[in-house]
Amino acid sequence: MSFRYLLLLLLALPLRPARAQTPADTARAVALPEATVTGYGQQLPLRRTAAAIGVLDARIIEQFNPAALTQAVNTLPGVRLEERATASYRLSIRGSTLRSPFGVRNAKVYYNGIPFTEASGSTPLNLLDPALIGRLEVLKGPAGSVYGAGTGGVALFSTPEVAAGSSRVAAGVAVGSYGLRRASITAETGGATSSVRAQYTRQELDGYREQSALRRDVFALDVRAVASPKTTLAVHLLYTDINYQLPGGLTRAQFEADPRQARPSTATAPGTVAQRAAYASRYGLLGLTHEYRFSDKLELQTTLYGSGTAIQTPFLVDYERNTALGLGGRTALSYRTSLAGRVLRLQGGGEYQGSFADARSYQNNRGAVGALRYNDEITTSTGFAFAQADYSLPADFLLTVAASYNRLRYRIARVSNAATQPDAYQFSRGFRPEISPRIALLKEFSPALSAYASVSTGFSPPTIEEIRPSDASLNRALQAERGASYELGLRGRAFANRLRYELNAFDFRLRETVVSSTTDQGVVVFRNTGRTTQRGLEAAVSGWLWRQAAPLASPGATPAPETGLRAWGSYAYNNFRFGNYVADGQDLRGNRLTGTTPHTLSTGLDFSERLGFYFSPNLSHQASVVLNDANTERASGYWVFGARGGWRRTLAGHLETNLYAGLDNATDRNYSLGNDLNAFGRRYFQPAPGRSWYTGAQLGWRW
Repeated sequence: MSFRYLLLLLLALPLRPARAQTPADTARAVALPEATVTGYGQQLPLRRTAAAIGVLDARIIEQFNPAALTQAVNTLPGVRLEERATASYRLSIRGSTLRSPFGVRNAKVYYNGIPFTEASGSTPLNLLDPALIGRLEVLKGPAGSVYGAGTGGVALFSTPEVAAGSSRVAAGVAVGSYGLRRASITAETGGATSSVRAQYTRQELDGYREQSALRRDVFALDVRAVASPKTTLAVHLLYTDINYQLPGGLTRAQFEADPRQARPSTATAPGTVAQRAAYASRYGLLGLTHEYRFSDKLELQTTLYGSGTAIQTPFLVDYERNTALGLGGRTALSYRTSLAGRVLRLQGGGEYQGSFADARSYQNNRGAVGALRYNDEITTSTGFAFAQADYSLPADFLLTVAASYNRLRYRIARVSNAATQPDAYQFSRGFRPEISPRIALLKEFSPALSAYASVSTGFSPPTIEEIRPSDASLNRALQAERGASYELGLRGRAFANRLRYELNAFDFRLRETVVSSTTDQGVVVFRNTGRTTQRGLEAAVSGWLWRQAAPLASPGATPAPETGLRAWGSYAYNNFRFGNYVADGQDLRGNRLTGTTPHTLSTGLDFSERLGFYFSPNLSHQASVVLNDANTERASGYWVFGARGGWRRTLAGHLETNLYAGLDNATDRNYSLGNDLNAFGRRYFQPAPGRSWYTGAQLGWRW
């Protein structure tokens, strides 16, 4: 049965008689509190959001290794966070990492509501430390109706909130395998109308592989204040100083012989150790958010930001020195009213980002700057306007209609050629303006069951790194990806709220799909294929096997969390295929999309009890991954087991303690996480760490 027939079947489901409607979205009685999601700006309970949204909070993140976000993010079905080298992240949402040989592309990222994805289209996710994250929402699939260009999805990161009426200082340390050393300190205070939170974290790692050491320092400051009954202000400052080495890809023979080695030198080319391959960046971000409530129905939220970065990166061939400045803003006007006795929410606004970069490429003389190869000045301007309407229909239906209008332009001036080529040193590229609509319909059968259907489109232009690879070429022919997604979803609770589940299916048709390959010099270049079809099924479930009711809290005190034994699991099935794609004389029609796997699974237990002891074992699986477009090379699938346990307790009402220890890859499985795709010389493999342990302590004082 085709996806469109399934969509029609959902809309034809028998309806119960309409219940009386009230303007409040949360008027129905719910046995347990339910998180409100910010995705699409609706501020609705997850059960009344007509989209596939994955949510992580600090409680889930703390079940895993504190040194990386990888394991926690990969508990979300359809989402894969990979780590090629230490802290070199790639994020894939319902798709392939073909466009992300390094960094994060084709997925929009926000930090406390501030655009964190650069105007050029790339996202430096390695600048964020796991300790900064209090919550993560992932919107899967095209989200252009509210967040602009993109076919992959949106990730919304936010820092922890400060409890009103309390102050706290805390410090933590952790050590572990392969030279792991972490230290952090946090100070926060919250009042009735304001809060301040400051946090500093330092992490060092010698690395599992040769040439894979890391040092990262992160400082974050969050200030929120209610300036008047109608005005709220928030200031967010982020500064990161990061330096990590790049071990490079291995062939299968090298990977099987010694996964801890770096890419070795050959008779014709030096290896990563000889060239001292590494990445170093200093980054600063300052954002200001202003909220003004004209009335209970009308609200305006505006965010302005500025950023600056300086990057030094010795690769195998060249040594890049880039400095960049960015600025931008986002504004959204929200209006809520009642039409024919039913809730109508309207919002509209826009977002703009601009950046200027001075990008210089030198010869790499064993980690030292050599002769200048070329010098580019890059100006990027991108923006979009959006509008959205949500209307509560009879019989507990909720209709969402939205669209955005997107524009993007690059200008590259190769100033190193200005004297010799005065008529040809400038390159300007704009992309045809694109309208990305979205329509979704949700049916709430009861407070414990809802289903939705949606149709959305996406537009994803090439990033500046794809148009301008490091071999000094300019890819003038690369086109933007465009696609349409059809989706069905179901959410519910059962057995007196002991069990929660979610199931969704999608069919995504993408045109002009961008794929990558690696040259003999290690340079990643890009090209368009024809069409790809990306179909999948995602499921998530969690439930209490045994639950112990929380003791009654005194008036004004924070309720104690529930304890007991909870099981959880997530699964994703992907059938991603090339369409009309011919490369090097080979017809690749029907081949599996490079970098994808048909099955991923993540499951575990979460045990806690009143004395403060907790234990969280976990198991993850990924089936084999195709490594080249011809599907002749594959990375083997793997099962990985880990666990974290400890003791967490508040003593004397003020002293917060958390002692913990954990084990990752307990069976010492040899596998590759973050493979290099279509790699020259078949250097596909980026080995993941073997068996590793960690232990740490956190102490805090709250008053």
